[in-house]
This record gives sequence, structure tokens and C-alpha cells, in this order.
Amino acid sequence: MDSPNSEIVVPGQPEPPPIAVDTAEPGVSSPESASEEPATAAPQQHPAPSFAADIVSSVQSLIGTIVIAIFVITFVVQAFQIPSESMENTLLVGDYLLVDKLCYGGRGLGDHIMPYQKISRGDVIVFHYPVDPKQHFVKRVIGVPGDRLRMVNKTVYINGKPLTEPYVRFLEPPSNLFRDNFPRTDMPIIYGMEGKWWLEMRKLVEDGELIIPQGHYFVMGDNRDDSQDSRYWGFVPRENIIGRPLLIYWSIKTLDQDVPSGKAYRFAYALTHLFQNTRWNRTLRLVH
Repeated sequence: MDSPNSEIVVPGQPEPPPIAVDTAEPGVSSPESASEEPATAAPQQHPAPSFAADIVSSVQSLIGTIVIAIFVITFVVQAFQIPSESMENTLLVGDYLLVDKLCYGGRGLGDHIMPYQKISRGDVIVFHYPVDPKQHFVKRVIGVPGDRLRMVNKTVYINGKPLTEPYVRFLEPPSNLFRDNFPRTDMPIIYGMEGKWWLEMRKLVEDGELIIPQGHYFVMGDNRDDSQDSRYWGFVPRENIIGRPLLIYWSIKTLDQDVPSGKAYRFAYALTHLFQNTRWNRTLRLVH
């Protein structure tokens, strides 16, 4: 009797080859497979950055820099140059200023949250010239809204009290009735005065004092005898004020009269004499 587990062999046919059985436990390598070394993957080759990619990256960086610069100039600080003598000796012709455009706020909701400064008497400010807003002027605030202002022999009186002004420069003794004794409504309009302001001023004078309306400021130059200011063209509206000068970041002397005329030549002269013409004692000076 055949065994129940015996294999049936057909006579005349060759025996089938033995079947290989994997007896290894899961997770356990056989000695033969353990002796074989694993195949090493070929290193990946990264393509070198192309010239076009470098150009795109450079353009992106440039655009980012321009955007930041525009933001800073629009909302934070801006550079200005002093073109006239009206603020001497506080500011000289050839001074280059950085102006803080955030210090006074923007008359919005944020003004009640952020610690913005209030425009005060004695502040040096940069503003849009009321007669021609495309021009930028720099003067000192002398009168604020609600003040009653008058000048007697060049001395400024605010609300009946003389104003101490250590920054003022006088070139000559009192000699100009309108300039040195302001306001004057008993004399005709003078040369260089805005006609519109002449009519408006007469309505705001009471007991010889000019009453400064709300939202407006009276400004004058420190070089009091050589300054076209609020005496001649009127008040500065609050919305015209840009900001307050922070510092003089560079100052250069005016070119000598003996330097030949011509923009190209004068520019070349200034460039080649940059070190000699720079006022180093004024560079990086704070403005007060």
C-alpha cells in the first residue's frame, strides 16, 4: 500500500526537479543573500544654473530693492537739498537733509494709536509751498492754531509774550516797516507779497495781532531779514506738511564764483574736488 504522502511516479517519465522552498523567516536574510552587497544607486546630477535663471534672479532682487526704496521714500524718510539762505545759520545752502515723514502722522485713525508727535512752536518743518505745491520749502514753526502773533521791531510776541529765539539771525537793524513790524494793515501791499494773502490777513487781525486759524501754521525763516515766509504768502495748511528734518547727511560748499560756468564743467569740478568742498563739520549733524 502506498503511503498517503508519497509522490506518484509515472513510469517512463523523468522525475521533476525538486521545488525550492523559502524557509527563511520574514525579515531574516539567508546567508547567501546576506553575503551579497547591495547595489549602489548612481549619484543624481543637478543641472548647472543657466544664464537666464541668473538674469531672472537679479531682476527680482532689483525689483524688490526698488519697491523697498519707494516705500521708504513715500512713507518713512526722504532726502532734500537746501537751495536758499532763508534758514541760515541753522541750514546752509548745500546741506542735504533726511526728513522724517512719519513723526507727525497722517491725520488718520492711526494718529490716536501711534505715538506721533504734535507740531509744536519752534519745530523745523518741510512742507509743500501753499502758492505752488510742487515746490518744497523748509521753515520754522512760529505760530500754531489759536495763537495771537505780532512782531515789534523784529521781536516776535505770541499771546502777548516775547518769544525767545536763539536760532534767529539778523542782518540789519529794524528798518522795514512791514517785515519788522507785523502785521501791518495801515499800508498798501508791498512788493513780493501775495495779493490773496494780503486780503485774507486783514480779516484775521484783531487789536494788532494776527489770529492763526485752526489747521494752519505760521512759519518763518531763521535768517529773518532774508526770508520769504508766512509774512508774505500766508499760513501753511496742516495737510501741506511733509515732515521734520532729522539730520544733515551731507553738506557741500557752494562753488566759487571763479569756477567757469556750464553744468558739465561745474559737475566735473565738484566731483574732482568732493573731499575739499565737503563741510565735514556739518555732515551727520542733527537738525534742531
